[in-house]
Amino acid sequence: MTRQKTSHTFTKIAFKPLHTNLFNIVLISFFLTIGCGNLYSQEIKPKKTSLPTGKQTDKTTKQEEKPEITPKDTIKLDTVRPKKTFLDGKVKYVAKDYAKIDQKKKTITLYNEAELYYKDVELKSGIIVLDYEKDEVYAGRIKDSAGVLVQYPNFKQGASEVQPDSIRFNFKTKKALIYNSRTEQGEFKIKAAVTKKENDSVYFLKGARFTTSKDIDNPEYYFQTNKVKFIPGKKVITGLTNMVIADVPTPLALPFAYFPMSQEKSVSGIIIPSYNDSNTRGFSLQNMGYYFALSDNYDLTVLGDYYTNGSYALRFESAYAKRYKYRGNVNIRYENLISSERGYPDYSKQNIYNIQWSHSKDTKSNPNSTFSASVNLGSSKYFKQSINQANVGSNLNNTLSSSISYNKTFNTIPQARLSLTATHSQNTQTEVINMTLPTLQASIDRVYPFVGKNGVKKGLIKNINLQYNLSGKNNIVTTDSLFFKPQMFRDAQIGMQHSIPISTNFKIFKYFSAGASTNYQETWVTKTIDRTYDLEQSKVVDKTINGFDAFRTYNFSSNLGTTIYGTFNFGEDKRIQSIRHVMRPSVTYAYTPSFEKYYDNYAVDASGRITTQYTRFENGVYGVPSKDNSNIVGFALSNTFEAKVRDIDSTKTEPKKIMLLNNLNFSTSYNFNANGKETLAWQPLLVSGGTQFFDNKMNVNFGATLDPYAIDNSGVRINTYNIDNGGSLFRMTSANVTMNYSFSNKGGKEENKQSERNGGRKDDLFGTNTDLNDTRNSQFANDGNDDEENVITEFFNSKIPWDMTMAYSLTYSNVNRESKITGNSIMISANMDITPKWKGGVSTGYDFVQKGVTFTQFRFERDLLSWRMAFNWSPLGTNSNWNFFIGIKSGVLSDIKWNKRSTSNR
Repeated sequence: MTRQKTSHTFTKIAFKPLHTNLFNIVLISFFLTIGCGNLYSQEIKPKKTSLPTGKQTDKTTKQEEKPEITPKDTIKLDTVRPKKTFLDGKVKYVAKDYAKIDQKKKTITLYNEAELYYKDVELKSGIIVLDYEKDEVYAGRIKDSAGVLVQYPNFKQGASEVQPDSIRFNFKTKKALIYNSRTEQGEFKIKAAVTKKENDSVYFLKGARFTTSKDIDNPEYYFQTNKVKFIPGKKVITGLTNMVIADVPTPLALPFAYFPMSQEKSVSGIIIPSYNDSNTRGFSLQNMGYYFALSDNYDLTVLGDYYTNGSYALRFESAYAKRYKYRGNVNIRYENLISSERGYPDYSKQNIYNIQWSHSKDTKSNPNSTFSASVNLGSSKYFKQSINQANVGSNLNNTLSSSISYNKTFNTIPQARLSLTATHSQNTQTEVINMTLPTLQASIDRVYPFVGKNGVKKGLIKNINLQYNLSGKNNIVTTDSLFFKPQMFRDAQIGMQHSIPISTNFKIFKYFSAGASTNYQETWVTKTIDRTYDLEQSKVVDKTINGFDAFRTYNFSSNLGTTIYGTFNFGEDKRIQSIRHVMRPSVTYAYTPSFEKYYDNYAVDASGRITTQYTRFENGVYGVPSKDNSNIVGFALSNTFEAKVRDIDSTKTEPKKIMLLNNLNFSTSYNFNANGKETLAWQPLLVSGGTQFFDNKMNVNFGATLDPYAIDNSGVRINTYNIDNGGSLFRMTSANVTMNYSFSNKGGKEENKQSERNGGRKDDLFGTNTDLNDTRNSQFANDGNDDEENVITEFFNSKIPWDMTMAYSLTYSNVNRESKITGNSIMISANMDITPKWKGGVSTGYDFVQKGVTFTQFRFERDLLSWRMAFNWSPLGTNSNWNFFIGIKSGVLSDIKWNKRSTSNR
């Protein structure tokens, strides 16, 4: 970086000599003791001076006499008042070439890499001149062998630091004159032609410029002003201020300006709105509001939009944190949307809202209890119609979910656990909401009643254990229109369930692991039904009976499994040396008896001759007792395949292990109570598997359903095996394959956390999530190199950072002999640094069944050093829109921006 030449250098300085006093004599004597050398390091200590005073004689006479005139003794009385020492602290100085002392001019000159330290003042420069008579110090640059000015002064006092061309400072008055000063205050960088320091807290600047650019001497933009009052760490007040871009003055000017420069992390202030217009809502002011820096632990942002057709939106956003305790954020959004004008056929009006809350507790604060929250609820149509959210992943998601949980562990013997959970699940298509307010879970840890004092759990008897579980629910099923209305709570279903599971496990023939368990459950409810045929209404009606009721059930289950290892060796000289196959077969058996005693009969018509059974516990939160006994045996087999491969690197002696199949699973079951009509004995065989390729960058998962039974002409399963009906052993009714491939040449890719909170995807296959409230953040993932300078080389093409994510899905359906591909689509998202300052990205896909392009988004971004310019465009479908933004990156000047966007066709 080349600095501009200036005349403020110190070469020859003349001082007016004063009368010598005792302090000068002491100081000269001190300097005479200083040794000489190539590197000078000295220290000045202030000394007290004491001067003798003349004696006074009291002359009196007994008789009145004419007073005598006695001449004054000019020798005994000293008319010169002793001078106070000019420095009241230690002065340390260092110079590389020399430290020259001029006793006549009362100066000390330090040359080349000079340093001076006095109290809280630190001064480094090419040349420093200390005038110990005037209590002043001067500093400036020097020229190197090529005649270039080097070693600029660096003046530091307390927390303030200045890098000028030259400086003059008075130790007594603390005043200073600084020429071409450069200083940093938070994100601001300030340069002034002349700076006058009045005291430690007030500076006056002339010919100043302010910027957030890294290069203060050659910034891409700055604010130019001639008169400035600067209070470090607090504020800057200026006169006429003009914005300059690329050294070209713009017509943007203010008669005066105020810049806050608080050393705090954030300060309260007004958020300047942006202007926009819409064909359906008119002109608007968006994102106007106020930021409240309430404390170091929490803040609040209030934002609002207003459209000329009457639409408006309000948003409240708050983030909070306490070190080693908790952290979280809350977003509350409400929008009153009016489209078109009253009286037109396309006129519509609706209110939508969204509430998001995220909270996490630091486990170090209390290891025995946890509290967490992840809330995303609101209007089902919010993400589809919001004027301040552009997130296609959220638009396509059909479910909003929330969970708030508290867990507590009691260190008793046996240990006890308690948890309270409130959940919410909302289908945005049907607008049906399921909530539990709350769910109670309590349990007492396992107890082994037959274990001896030695604590050894071995064998069938000693492994017998039991525990107690308690569950309580307040379940609510409602819709958007009834949300938090009285009817919502009247329809709530409340219940409680107690269970005591008893289980054991043991070995059979050394290689088989066996287990058995039984479970006793008692279910309490507060509502039951009485079902009868109403003659007046000529239909079956249910009457709700409020009151306590209960039913009790029990069941039995057992399991048997083992692990089989097989290795196929091909030889150490082969590329694939061996393949290892691990099988885990298991058999399970479950029996649940019939609890028909909880069922009653009711008439289905007026005659009363035709009756059927029902249970009064229908619609309960824990289901109903089983009417028929269940007698089912299940079979499962899981497989993994692993290969041992000789490494390509010949220097490595150990072979490399490669996973061929992470899992290959088969499962089915047989029902002993099947009657061959309504219920068939064998369930379809489920096949699933998955593996990874290319250093675990590609995930492949597949699945299929194989039915052993045939179907009739209407597509209903019949009690005839498919092979006996002229078909194969199994009839494949469905199959699917999914592949995900992410690869990059710049390391890991950052996940889209806000998109996930909104219910969308973590990646950008459906485009980047854009919160239109604040578009200052980059729409590209942070690769960790933002602070590094991009170096443009001749071979830049070989260093282009890029990343790509690909997803492919194939679905086959053959439930009713249709045998067709019902889903076949591919989606790709790619981002690339086109140049060191240009970034581009695209998200798109193609549906081979519908024969059309899926959601597509193009995004571009230009790094303008202190500024950022971004543009994204979604050209297709109901979510088509575009957005353009240019503004200053710094949070201090975040209101200096221009944001223009279109409204989607939603």
